[in-house]
Amino acid sequence: MARIAGVDVPNDKQAETALTYIFGVGRSIAKRILAEADINPQKRIKDFTDQEIAKVRTIIEQRYTVEGDLRREVTMNIKRLMDIGTYCGLRHRRGLPVHGQRTRTNSRTRKGPRRTVGARGKKK
Repeated sequence: MARIAGVDVPNDKQAETALTYIFGVGRSIAKRILAEADINPQKRIKDFTDQEIAKVRTIIEQRYTVEGDLRREVTMNIKRLMDIGTYCGLRHRRGLPVHGQRTRTNSRTRKGPRRTVGARGKKK
C-alpha cells in the first residue's frame, strides 16, 4: 500500500479512485493531481513507480489542504460560527440541519432516533 498524506491508499484500485480515500480529495481534484503529475488515471496504484508516488505526494503537500489540517480548519470554522452566534452556528449547536432543510419530517441523521412524546395517564 502506498502511503500518501498519512493515508494508506488501496493498491488494487485505479489511481483516480484511490486518491479519493484521502480526506479533502474528491474526483475532480484527483484528476487534476494526476494530470499535473502526468499519470494515467486508469493506472492502478500497485503499478506506480516510487517516483510517481513521490510526485503525487509532493503535489498534494504543496497545493492542497488535506486530512488533519482540513479537519481542524472545518472544526474551527464551525466553532467560530457557534461563538459569534450566527443562525448557522445555532443550528450546529442544537444539532439540527444547517442548510435550510425541513425538520418536521426527515432530518433523522442530525436529530437522532425518534423520541416519542405522548400523553401520560391521569394522576390518581
